Amino acid sequence: MDLRFTTDELAFRAEAREFFRTALPAPLRSKCILGQRLTREELKLWQGILNNKGWATPAWDPEWGGTGWSAVKQYIFKEELHMAPAPEPLSFNVNMIGPTLIAFGTPEQKRRFLPKIASLEYWFCQGFSEPGAGSDLASLRTQAQRDGDHYVINGQKLWTSTAHFADWCFLLVRTDPQARKQQGITYLLMDMKTPGITVRPIITLDGHHETNEMFLENVRVPVENRLGEENKGWDYAKYLLGHERSGIARVGVSKLRVRRAKELATRVLAGGRPLSEDSGFRQRVAALEVELKALEITQMRVISESMHSASGKPDPKASILKMKGSELQQAATQLLLEVAGYDAMEYDGEFLRGVSRAHPDDTDWALTVAPNHYWIRHVSIVGGSNEIQRNILAKQVLDL
Repeated sequence: MDLRFTTDELAFRAEAREFFRTALPAPLRSKCILGQRLTREELKLWQGILNNKGWATPAWDPEWGGTGWSAVKQYIFKEELHMAPAPEPLSFNVNMIGPTLIAFGTPEQKRRFLPKIASLEYWFCQGFSEPGAGSDLASLRTQAQRDGDHYVINGQKLWTSTAHFADWCFLLVRTDPQARKQQGITYLLMDMKTPGITVRPIITLDGHHETNEMFLENVRVPVENRLGEENKGWDYAKYLLGHERSGIARVGVSKLRVRRAKELATRVLAGGRPLSEDSGFRQRVAALEVELKALEITQMRVISESMHSASGKPDPKASILKMKGSELQQAATQLLLEVAGYDAMEYDGEFLRGVSRAHPDDTDWALTVAPNHYWIRHVSIVGGSNEIQRNILAKQVLDL
């Protein structure tokens, strides 16, 4: 297996790098480098820039706005985006509901939703998890009863990220309580302006409002907003989660954080000399870089195999990428936390949210390190916890 990039792929990497260098607005680049949170308006601005370039939805079918890039070019694009660093297109739109609509939506649904999903005119959130139904998602209890041309929904969703920003929600509901738990679920698209929806914020330990709980009381969703067949929603959800996991290694994100830690370590003194000269620190950096290279090679192998697969189904080995990728993201933020040291103990919520852009000394970069370190703990849970990924690998790869 030849894992070297072709001349064409190297030229594409240069093109992508130059685009991110010139097209990303300087204030957004600065916030990404410092690890500050972006506003809804800033994310929409950037996705609009990508969409105008035709690069907002690289993995979609070209008929619906995709680029037609190979899996390798898609990988290069995402790595260069992460290393720029630039914000990712909204994953709920681009990686989740978009591909699922393309695969299972009606022609009318595709024409109605896909252009606005790509441009972020419609911001989607995901209504899957519930109290008692997180990793065991099939245990969900939110009910939807058919009433003429509508479903009437009652229940609660939990950990609904960006629901306070969202225009629409794709959610799973139980339409047949008597069926086996995976077989009585339906997939709906719900307008967040519909009466009966209450969104309550969940403020995390860093003071950030990213996620929410959502209460649904007699919410009426038109049957025309159902994706696919009634009671087949579990199949569509599995397809969506397969797409979500395929790009979740985020090698470029971890590479950027390691590069940032090495750069900042030259400024930080430890025992009278720069931390970058400490042998223990250098060993930890080297070990992490070796693991990242191994993960990158594994991802390229998965990509290569997918390009020669005729099944069209997500590769279960993507669970390796999700599992190890999340662990290395956490290790990279741990490295940054070590570099920041005591300077990471100061908390400035306004600086973290990007409301305040200036700080009186040269340690402003350290103000976001601890909040982002603790925030990144969740990546080993989202998209199916790492324990679930081990089960998938045991069953579908090792045949245990």
